[in-house]
Amino acid sequence: MSRRGSGALGRVVRSGVKRRRVQSLVIALATMMAVASAVVAGSLMVAADAPFDRAFAQQRGAHITAQYDPAKVSASQLKDTGQLAGVTASAGPFPATTIKPVDSNGGHLPAVVLVGRSKPQADVDQLDLKSGRWPSTSGEVVLSASFSGPFIKLGTTVKSSDTADGQPLTVVGFAVSASSTAEAWTTPAQAIALASKASPLTSQMLYRFDSAGTKEQLAAGKEKLAAAVPSGALSGTESWLDTKRAADEGAAPTIPFLIAYGALGIVMSVIIVASVVSGAVGTGLRRIGILKAIGFTPHEIVRAHVAQALIPAGAGIALGVVLGNLLAMPLLSSAESVYGTASLSVAWWVDLVVPAVALFVVAVAALVPALRAGRLRTVEAIAVGRAPRTGRGQWAHRALGRLPLPRPVTYGLANPFARPVRALAMVLAVAFGTVAATFAWGLTDSLSEVGEAQDPEDRAAVTAIIGGPVADSGQPRRDGNGTAPPSVNSGPRARDNGTEPRSVDPAKVRAAIEAQSGTASYYGKTQADTTVAGVSGRVRVSLYQGDARAGSYAMIAGHWITGPGQVVVPSRLLEKTDSEIGDTVRVTVSEHTATLRIVGEAFDTSGERLEIHADLADFPLVEPGVFLIDVKPGVAAAGYADALGAVVQPLGGDVVVNSASQGENTILILKAMAALLTLMLVVVAGLGVLNSVVLDTRERVHDLGVCKALGMSPRQTVSLVLASVAGLGALGGLIGVPVGFALHAFVLPVMGRAVGTALPPSVLEVFDVPELVLLGSGGVVIAVLGALLPAGWAARVRTAAALRTE
Repeated sequence: MSRRGSGALGRVVRSGVKRRRVQSLVIALATMMAVASAVVAGSLMVAADAPFDRAFAQQRGAHITAQYDPAKVSASQLKDTGQLAGVTASAGPFPATTIKPVDSNGGHLPAVVLVGRSKPQADVDQLDLKSGRWPSTSGEVVLSASFSGPFIKLGTTVKSSDTADGQPLTVVGFAVSASSTAEAWTTPAQAIALASKASPLTSQMLYRFDSAGTKEQLAAGKEKLAAAVPSGALSGTESWLDTKRAADEGAAPTIPFLIAYGALGIVMSVIIVASVVSGAVGTGLRRIGILKAIGFTPHEIVRAHVAQALIPAGAGIALGVVLGNLLAMPLLSSAESVYGTASLSVAWWVDLVVPAVALFVVAVAALVPALRAGRLRTVEAIAVGRAPRTGRGQWAHRALGRLPLPRPVTYGLANPFARPVRALAMVLAVAFGTVAATFAWGLTDSLSEVGEAQDPEDRAAVTAIIGGPVADSGQPRRDGNGTAPPSVNSGPRARDNGTEPRSVDPAKVRAAIEAQSGTASYYGKTQADTTVAGVSGRVRVSLYQGDARAGSYAMIAGHWITGPGQVVVPSRLLEKTDSEIGDTVRVTVSEHTATLRIVGEAFDTSGERLEIHADLADFPLVEPGVFLIDVKPGVAAAGYADALGAVVQPLGGDVVVNSASQGENTILILKAMAALLTLMLVVVAGLGVLNSVVLDTRERVHDLGVCKALGMSPRQTVSLVLASVAGLGALGGLIGVPVGFALHAFVLPVMGRAVGTALPPSVLEVFDVPELVLLGSGGVVIAVLGALLPAGWAARVRTAAALRTE
């Protein structure tokens, strides 16, 4: 036979692929989905690896972002600073200011740095325009992509401030600056026009240095810049290392999440591909015997069966790479929003490594049973055919036959015991699908709890503003995604910055709130910088007046403040001071020091800055800056704010409707990513079941014909096939739910530790018994759905055709 060359062997391969069309199609589909899942998983794992560093390099980010006083230095002098020794590139000067936008519903957005640029491209900080276009005229603005969501879209109009001279700005695009040089961009003329006495105009310059890897090198660069301009012209700088640290902290919580899904997808892909291909080769033993009888050598038998697996698998791999890239793009786009980085794409080497590994897995999975087939004696291969070994699984038939169930059901339940290796592969496929579903269910519930726990002040429908300037006034601090965090626009009635606060009597505002119809509850709040004994640097303190339970943080341990003398702190402060609940700390606000007892550990997602919570009564020199108000059911927040504002504004205060937290966008994105990834893994598991049932049904088609000849109805045939997978599905569910539960219990604390906090029980303990039972039954659902098509084919096959099939 070997003398006939590859022509005969090629005909055997082609005929084998054509003859087993259903099986070849299943191999192609299963391989396609497995490879697509692996491409998506690999892409997300790559995206989670130092996203800021890659985006910073791609955009040629600024090592130093400098603000200058345009009254003290000219534009030509600033351009000359780009020629200083050590400066490799520069951009600017750009006019810059700070605005406090108000959305169309009257809700206050975070204060943002707005820069005037004629185009997104520059030698430094090449902005990535995610959607829309660049502003071409006054009245248009591009916002940071982190603001994009259900509340702010292309075409949305925002006002530059809530004052009478606030200018309307139409959102025409969303962009990303890896350097976080600004959160909003407009034309240079519009930026100059928006500057005011409260937010003066500055000139922004962006620099890259040949040495900027350490704080010392950046400090030396800053000294060069300050020396090159008139004294006092350099008003402030921002280091890329600070931006990198904040961005890495913002991305850190998602990395364990992506790695968990990536590992699930890759492991499941290997299991499915291996089981599909080895099963396909293992069903051809009788044909192998015939080929040997007509002269094919064992080596040619092995080559033929490996090739028969590689052809449909190769087609599936090619389609899987294309599908994986298409599915990865929206997920990578979501990851960009989570990370606040520039455009992410599928790494070129992922598109090479995944198909190469898939081909290797297919070849090995086909080679093992093919080698066994090549060693079989001709008579043994023809005699055994596709039937399982004699006596295998008979004990299961005898044992299950005693159950008070219809015979087709007990027959089906016993079938998997005849093929234990194939049954194990099916159990693993279902188990991994159930793990993914359980993990996604728990993750979604946990993220919902996180959304409810973070930014408690956003729960209030309306805010009445009465306070003076914020104690840490100046450029807004930035979170890891490059945006300024929400602010309650409050502060102590202090005069240390030389600015005269508004003269508003809190008692009159409280009286107005209590007299206003529609008020359900309210509490006072103010924020200020403070010092805490044992903690270096400034700490933010939130002080509450009245019943502040509506604004309480979720508690990891202990309880929320209930009166004077108490303080609630985040996990990081306990670690920094080596303290625990019950200890005391000394807190100083407005030159008044109080010794407070730690009564609770708060779940705080406010970012890198420490924030503590205490009662306003402990600091008599401080008055509330805002009142956060809940309205009664059925009362419109906007109408309530207008009515209350008519009373408060003449007193010197203001009333605004709260807008939704920007953090909700991130949670929505993570939920969407979890849902799509889980759907992919469940589909892969279902295809693994489909393949196993197709193989089993094809092998037992003669037995089915005998059963039909003895009177088995089509409905009983369907019951038999579905019962053969139901038990395996139940076993897979029993394995998968505890593993998914354990994976959730492991990954969530890791996500919390990535941002320096423990997690409260409300975030971790999201499963209840009915949910676990429902998820466990999901294994049966996955198995049954995967078996429906072959069960329908088995019911439709004619008795005579089944009896003739061998």
